[in-house]
Amino acid sequence: MNLSMSIPALLFPAISLTMLAYNARYLAIAALIRQLHNEYQQELSANVGLQIKNLRKRLRLIKNMQAVAIISFLTSVITMFLLYVESMDLANIVFGISLICLMVSLFLSLVEVQISTKALSIRLDRIEERK
Repeated sequence: MNLSMSIPALLFPAISLTMLAYNARYLAIAALIRQLHNEYQQELSANVGLQIKNLRKRLRLIKNMQAVAIISFLTSVITMFLLYVESMDLANIVFGISLICLMVSLFLSLVEVQISTKALSIRLDRIEERK
């Protein structure tokens, strides 16, 4: 494959938008943790404790999603530099690493969404039980 400067540059908007989405998820979870912390202090509920444990796992996933996405972004920039200095073989390898990192980040995002959806489903089941 003939790698040109425009190919790694195509990842810039994708990675940037991904990072914005990850940051939004992080901020939403941070607000939820603060809310649950207040609830937990008011009433010592096992349910709140389980939710906090679940949120800790999700925070860890989001931290890793963001780290791998940043590595993907960085390796895209390195690829462009390697293309600039005409080191084609190394540029191809680094670009491959960038794509793999982006795939790992998206996979972690999928796992986090699954956990999030399961947690919401459990919460909805508990609401329906109270009716």
